Amino acid sequence: MITRRLALLGGLSGVAVSGFAIRRASADPIALRVSHYLPPNHTFHRELTKWGEVLAEQSKGQLTLSIFPASQLGPVNRQFDLVRNGVADIAVGLHGATPGRFRMMDLVALPYSSPTAGKNSAVTSRRLTELAPTYLTSEHAGMKILWMAVTNPVLFHTSKRQITKIDDFKGLRIRYAGEQLAQIIPLLGAAPLAVPPAETADSLAKGIIDGATFPYEACQSFDLGTVLKYSLEPGVSTATFAVAMNLNKFKSLPADLQELIEKTTGPAMAEQFGAAFDVSEKLGRDYMIAKGVQIAQLPEAEIIRIKETLAPLRDQALAELTKTGRPGKAFLDAYTQ
Repeated sequence: MITRRLALLGGLSGVAVSGFAIRRASADPIALRVSHYLPPNHTFHRELTKWGEVLAEQSKGQLTLSIFPASQLGPVNRQFDLVRNGVADIAVGLHGATPGRFRMMDLVALPYSSPTAGKNSAVTSRRLTELAPTYLTSEHAGMKILWMAVTNPVLFHTSKRQITKIDDFKGLRIRYAGEQLAQIIPLLGAAPLAVPPAETADSLAKGIIDGATFPYEACQSFDLGTVLKYSLEPGVSTATFAVAMNLNKFKSLPADLQELIEKTTGPAMAEQFGAAFDVSEKLGRDYMIAKGVQIAQLPEAEIIRIKETLAPLRDQALAELTKTGRPGKAFLDAYTQ
């Protein structure tokens, strides 16, 4: 299904928007400031660069992107505020970096939650983007969601000892990514520590932490294969991102440029981006193996134990949203159907 969709799209990086040509040669070119916290070798930076090339080509140079990677405009937990306050026109925000702020989004990161169509990023990113207008706009006030992205399931990686059963988590200090993993880790018997992504390698090398939670692609981006010894499959949770634009900035653009942004983002872009994420995940796994990291598969009996241990998190999250009158169950059901 994903292959068919991408074939129809022809890849957004090369598509000419049907029936859409911009003739604004006399107008002043507009350069949008794009902020993210990830290194320039990350999938996000590469795909944003490609999108910028599409915008420049389709607008005949009237709309371009100026991309500021690696937290140049602000740290990971400030990305959404940067775009909402207009410091950046567009930003890549990690929902889990601001605990308690995105309660609806936290549902996507619940243990073992994914659409029945699949848990790869092309499927999950598209589905989440499709649901965003109905369920997620209120959590992104002042922002226009261009597309959502969901990582492949986040894995546990350790340097101290290999994990093959739930009891092996006991006593480990693990860097976490997001509110859900902050709750998951102690239930498994380990201690969650908040460490910025770019500081993870140094924290592992110094023994401040014994492990970290990342998808494989992030391990490669931050070069963690040099300080990690073990990885555990399958992943338990996911991390979610929004590529968001300052709403006032979007409304200030000429109608033809607004249309161009609309036509090159949304669910189709989310699926294309997710497919790139999936390729990066495989390459990241290959990178870890090449670095000598040993990958263990958690036995089915232990997976069942973990699911039973973590089951209360879902009920608690939905109950809290119900108290505030928010449609958490409807959203989660729609996402996982």
